[in-house]
Amino acid sequence: MSSEAAPIRILSVDDHPLIRSGIVGLVALQPDMQVVAEAGTGREAIQQFQLHRPDITLMDLQMPEMGGIDAIMAIRGGAPDARIIVLTTYAGDVQALRALQAGARAYLLKNALHKELITTIRAVHAGKKSLSTEVSFQLAEHATDDGLTASEIRVLRLIAEGNANKEIAAQLSVSEDTVKGQVRNILSKLDAKDRTHAAMIGLKRGIIEL
Repeated sequence: MSSEAAPIRILSVDDHPLIRSGIVGLVALQPDMQVVAEAGTGREAIQQFQLHRPDITLMDLQMPEMGGIDAIMAIRGGAPDARIIVLTTYAGDVQALRALQAGARAYLLKNALHKELITTIRAVHAGKKSLSTEVSFQLAEHATDDGLTASEIRVLRLIAEGNANKEIAAQLSVSEDTVKGQVRNILSKLDAKDRTHAAMIGLKRGIIEL
């Protein structure tokens, strides 16, 4: 009987085939791991996870049909011990926090894949958690911020979509004065100069998505 440990079995989830190919190429160089399945959407990720039961799932967040955070919650709903590593382009603290709360064990930026992916896979497989340096910095920087309320997030999303206060008031069935007050709160909480700046901050931190 061989004393060699079984390789770490990996599911790679990303809607960009080139990213998945790059991951397969990196993993193929490692004698102790192998990609056993791939998926391009959150729904496919759930199916492939149930079919292959990988040791590690590499999960993108922005995908068609179903995003990565919903897929993480669905996978862990049936397999609470699932070890999932988020791979994303976005260092936003709010998005990172959502992913970690959903059950991700690590949060890694795609621009660091060549440097950090393999060591992160081994660390998470060994039961550890991991955050990229940039994400850790973002989480620490905003840890004591006064967060936006659900209604303020709705207003910020409509601002980012190009709506004026009057249009926002009509869509939310509130007065224009109410919207103006919420906009003031948003600018103050995000330390934003104006509406456009607030929308940019919201997108960068993952408070809103378009």
